[in-house]
Amino acid sequence: MSSRNASFHDGVIAGALLAPLKFLFALSLAFVGILLAAWIVDWIFVFKVWPDGVARLKSILAADLGRGIELAAWQGGAPGAVTGTANFLYGLVFRFTGIHDMGVRFAEGAALSIPDTIVRNFYIANREAIEVAMIGTQLFGVRLATLALNVPLLLLVYSVGAMDGLTQRAIRRACGGRESGSLYHRAKHLQVALIVVAVLAGLLWPIVTDIRWIGLPLTVALGILSRLQWAYYKKHL
Repeated sequence: MSSRNASFHDGVIAGALLAPLKFLFALSLAFVGILLAAWIVDWIFVFKVWPDGVARLKSILAADLGRGIELAAWQGGAPGAVTGTANFLYGLVFRFTGIHDMGVRFAEGAALSIPDTIVRNFYIANREAIEVAMIGTQLFGVRLATLALNVPLLLLVYSVGAMDGLTQRAIRRACGGRESGSLYHRAKHLQVALIVVAVLAGLLWPIVTDIRWIGLPLTVALGILSRLQWAYYKKHL
């Protein structure tokens, strides 16, 4: 009979080994959910709001792609990273699943089997919705890559704010100043909320978007909140 300590250590080890897999699974589900939400938003605007429909979505993709490439070049990175991310995401969703090749095959007008004929009729009936999803996926990839370009600056500003906050905390502790667990937790949770709102707005909002107008205010806000968070950190370091 195994002891409780052995069972505890086995559970800890198993949990540590499974934690990365659980994180990747949760991240994948979140990614799929956001992509589906982006498709739904695009469908609503293309079919219900914009009079020029798909043409407007294509123009937004072209404009955001140009801005993303410009931002990558300005940062000294590879502009191909933006187009590469969009193409990789498109290939993962539509080429890997065979939807892209299916559309090409149906467009050629070759003889089809009965199952292919049924699929072809469904494909033709929903062709515009599928086209919007294809364009929306590329737009999603462009904006995702452009947001990623803002991460180094965000981490730098967050680190500076955290270091300054810890310095202020040390001064306050030496002078007998107060600490506040409530301020620490409010600043921490507000950072998470701001990141979620900014990411969703950048990925889902179907208008021509300069990500810098989202990334820069977010970076400044996170720098201020990180300073406040660590300045009022209550536990002993």
